[in-house]
Amino acid sequence: MNDMRSPDAASGTHILVVDDDQQIRKLLGRYLAEQNFRVSLAATGREAERRLAEGDIELVVLDLMLPDVSGLDLCRAIRTRSSVPIIVLTALKEDVDRIIGLEIGADDYLGKPFNPRELVARIRAVLRRLAPRDAPVAQPAAQMRFAGFLADPASRQLWDHDGEEIVLTGAEFDLLLALLERPGRMLSREQLLDITHGRATGGFDRSIDVLISRLRRKLGDAGTFQIIKTLRNGGYQMAARVEPVSGPETPAP
Repeated sequence: MNDMRSPDAASGTHILVVDDDQQIRKLLGRYLAEQNFRVSLAATGREAERRLAEGDIELVVLDLMLPDVSGLDLCRAIRTRSSVPIIVLTALKEDVDRIIGLEIGADDYLGKPFNPRELVARIRAVLRRLAPRDAPVAQPAAQMRFAGFLADPASRQLWDHDGEEIVLTGAEFDLLLALLERPGRMLSREQLLDITHGRATGGFDRSIDVLISRLRRKLGDAGTFQIIKTLRNGGYQMAARVEPVSGPETPAP
C-alpha cells in the first residue's frame, strides 16, 4: 500500500483505490495524481481497512473482486460506519453485483473495462453532490416539509417528525431533492439520472430504482408508496404534499 500525489496536490481530495490488479492500480494511481488528487492504493480488503482506519480518506474507488474479502462485504462494512462516498468497479456482465453494491450504499458504479477519464468524471460528480454542506451560499434553498419530514437542502439533512436525523447518502439526498422540487410531476428514470448524475443512461442502469427502494425504506414508505409513487409509464412521483418553510428551523431533539 502506498500514496501517490502530484507536486501541487497537497489540498486535493484524498482517494483510496482498492484493486488487486497491480497494473490497474498503478495506472489509476498515476492518472488520478495527475488530476491533482491525493491517492492511496490498496491491493486487498485488509490493506483498505488499515488505510481507512487512519481517517483521512475522502472517497473510495472499490473493485468488487478482491483476493481476501468480498468487495460487497467491504462496501457494506464501510457504509455501516462511514458516509465516505464509494464508487464500485465491476465486470460489465455482473449486473447483480452492481445492484447489490448500490443497495448497500455505494454512490455510483463503473463497469470494467473503463476509461480513466470517465472514472474522474464520476468522482467529480460525486464530490460536487457532497460539497455544498459547509460551503457558504448567497441564497440557501428553502427547507421543505413533507409527510412529517423536514428536508434542508443547504445542509443536506433530513429529519423525521420526532426531530431525529435520517442519514442519507449523497445520491439518496440528490434523488429526494429532485422529487421534492417537482411534487406531483412524473419523472422518468432518464430524467432523474440527468438531474442527479448529469449523465444519460447506459445499456444497464438500475441505479434510480435501487435508490428509490433505499429512500422508501428510510422514509418508512416501503410497501405503501404514499410518499414516492411508481407510475405505470416508467417514472416516479413525489405524491406527498410539499410545503416550503419560510425560515430555517431547528428540529426538536
